[in-house]
Amino acid sequence: MKIKILYEDKDVLAINKPSGVMVHSDGRSDEETVTDWVMKNYPELKGVGEPVTFNNEEIDRPGIVHRLDKETSGVLLIVKNKKSFSYYKKQFMDRKIKKTYVAIVSGHVKNDKGTIDKPIGRSPTDFRRRLSGRGARGEMREAVTEYKVIKRFEDEAGNKFTYLEVYPKTGRTHQIRVHMKFLNHPVACDALYAPKNPCPEGLNRLALHAKLIEFRNLKGKTIKVESPVPKDFLKVIV
Repeated sequence: MKIKILYEDKDVLAINKPSGVMVHSDGRSDEETVTDWVMKNYPELKGVGEPVTFNNEEIDRPGIVHRLDKETSGVLLIVKNKKSFSYYKKQFMDRKIKKTYVAIVSGHVKNDKGTIDKPIGRSPTDFRRRLSGRGARGEMREAVTEYKVIKRFEDEAGNKFTYLEVYPKTGRTHQIRVHMKFLNHPVACDALYAPKNPCPEGLNRLALHAKLIEFRNLKGKTIKVESPVPKDFLKVIV
């Protein structure tokens, strides 16, 4: 697995996670994951972080302090010791870490910018999905997402799309995908939340990319790490 390192110091590194790669095992698949790459290249990280349990199996997650969906590409932070794990985990919990995504969504979004402030629960029909609005089940967790329109366009087949910058203020599972679905502008090529919607010609992956992350390191210095917008996005939005 080829993974590019975007930033590194003695406490943390930021990688460019490819689309289609899981951050850690789900206990069901034998696919290579980011944590496999970590253990191969940074074996000293074993035991750093917190394990997670799937199907009664404890899954080790060395260095993992936050995650991206399997289909989402872009900047992912990995911590390198227990002190930095506690430090960055608190920054995420306190919402001190700023994240910027780019997304291509279905349809032309009406407003040039907006805020989606809508709690997220679980879908009553599919355990894999989350839901905002009517019908959501279980614990409803606060979720806030801001967005800004960069470009509205059509593909050669006449299907309408909007290219957005998206700023999640909370960190819920599938948050951007759920909130854009709530707006009736689901993320393009999303097989879980909008399987029947058209996908822009030439794009064969979820149209969501973690472009930028901004955080303070252990010395208090502000660090910005950016992942270039993928080439397949750029070809679509020209």
